Amino acid sequence: MVSSHTWERYGRSLAAPQSADTVNGLLLASSESAATGCTDANYVFTPTQDWFSFNEDRWRSLFPLVKSTAPRALEIGSWEGRSAVFLLTELCARGGSLTCIDHFDLMQTAAGRERYEKVVRNLSMTGKPFRVMEGFSTPMLMTILQEEMTAIQPGFDWIYVDGSHEADDTFLDAEMAWRLARKGAVIIFDDYRWDKEPEDSDHHPKRGIDTFMTLHAAQFDVISSPTEYQMILQKKSEMRIGFLVKGATSPETPIYHDLHIVLTIDSAFAMPAAVAIQSILSQTTGRITLYIVDLGLSSSDRARLRRLAAADSPLDVTMVFLSLPEDDPLGGMGPTWAKIAMIPQTVLPVERVLYLDADVLVRADLRALWNTDLGGKPIGATADVGHPMGHADVERGPYFNAGVLLLDLAKVRAVLRELFDACRQRKDSLHRDQDALNVVFRDEWHPLDLKWNAQGLGTYADSVSVDRDAMDVAAMKADPAVVHFTGPVNPGMAEVLNPYVQPYTSKPWGYAGAPGHPFAGEWWSALETTDWRGWRGSTEYSEYCVQKREDAERAGVDAFQQRIGGSRA
Repeated sequence: MVSSHTWERYGRSLAAPQSADTVNGLLLASSESAATGCTDANYVFTPTQDWFSFNEDRWRSLFPLVKSTAPRALEIGSWEGRSAVFLLTELCARGGSLTCIDHFDLMQTAAGRERYEKVVRNLSMTGKPFRVMEGFSTPMLMTILQEEMTAIQPGFDWIYVDGSHEADDTFLDAEMAWRLARKGAVIIFDDYRWDKEPEDSDHHPKRGIDTFMTLHAAQFDVISSPTEYQMILQKKSEMRIGFLVKGATSPETPIYHDLHIVLTIDSAFAMPAAVAIQSILSQTTGRITLYIVDLGLSSSDRARLRRLAAADSPLDVTMVFLSLPEDDPLGGMGPTWAKIAMIPQTVLPVERVLYLDADVLVRADLRALWNTDLGGKPIGATADVGHPMGHADVERGPYFNAGVLLLDLAKVRAVLRELFDACRQRKDSLHRDQDALNVVFRDEWHPLDLKWNAQGLGTYADSVSVDRDAMDVAAMKADPAVVHFTGPVNPGMAEVLNPYVQPYTSKPWGYAGAPGHPFAGEWWSALETTDWRGWRGSTEYSEYCVQKREDAERAGVDAFQQRIGGSRA
């Protein structure tokens, strides 16, 4: 249990500083000497049990790595509080706090009770905020993890692990403390070079520390040298507590920790998909699994995409490539239908997924979208800005865009046969897969804020429409979270010349670019952070644009000739 003396989170010292006195033959410092450091002041320490002072200079050299002006420190294993006093008087000299965990023999022995009293006295004399938790590290760390779930600024900037020498205990302490470590936190493991047991023994902490480091490889920098007694790391990855406690949820608190995102792409969309993925990873925190439904990627495409979520990245990201089954009921209808063909559990092994078209640019953390409560609906989607109330091929009514979909797959799978039938019936309708989804889920979709699927920016989103005027388009345009580059990659002549939609819609990487689009430049900048960097200025891209422009001209002239009943000379 937590001691009755355990502090409130931001409390002051447990007791007023004591006057100089003698306790069991040891000197207790006065309040005037309390700020001079644990080696110089006369705290209550046993002289023959100093296993810390020789670390002081090394630790001081690490303090500049801690950027917080009020650092929070956590110590597992305090003994009489030498290292704890040092942290409070030096790391936390201008602000901050310390939490100490030690079992103190569960207060069942005189020696344990005496150490507890010494720790409390010594830390009280610093005049700094601290907390002492008496108990074994696992339940105490669980208590802290539960508390941090609802903290305004959770996590610790400095963690010292000096508890058990057993490898499994050390690994467990490390793993739980890691979840409490903020990005940039300094983590120190004591006794890495302990010489009382063989280093490969189950009874040596090194084995547990090495196992922990293998598990979290690439998520930290090693600060210590190979010959140092302590192993010192600095965390590079974001903090992820990794579980939820009852009653801790709020709009800002994650409900679903592991974020599952799926894209369906072929080689033609590998490059824009790289921009979509890179923008996701640059904005979104926490654990992410990216599912890529491969509709015909080359081995080179796959390798380039894999590098976005490389193993040496500090991000906690997994990329999984999936294939549609050979007996795909929509097989032969083309890649447009893949977002529906992927739904069976035999393809996607999850129950909740965020689907994104490859032609998006993510500008905000997707976790807020991921945690949206769908209110029991199978689908979360935004209204279609081009056709808010549908079009001639579907019954009039609220109509959503299928470029960004938050899917409760268990509910969607319950009507999968009906959905497949609708796809086959709508294979020639205006928006095909989007139309099929709107027919099946006509009254069963949860409206999302338009910022999560900002469509038609710089073009039809600005056009006057009775249906569109009822939407909050202005807020979408102000600061979109997900920009969706709607329209064709390479527009035809009729689309370019259409006087009613100007600038015309097209994607940034097509021959016509995306004229008037406020985020086209941002898309190109994102591309430069991928393996397709330099594409815009390449000869290959220039030749591609010339060819696609000529194709559009030729197709336009042919269509004109057919319309007037003639043939092209």
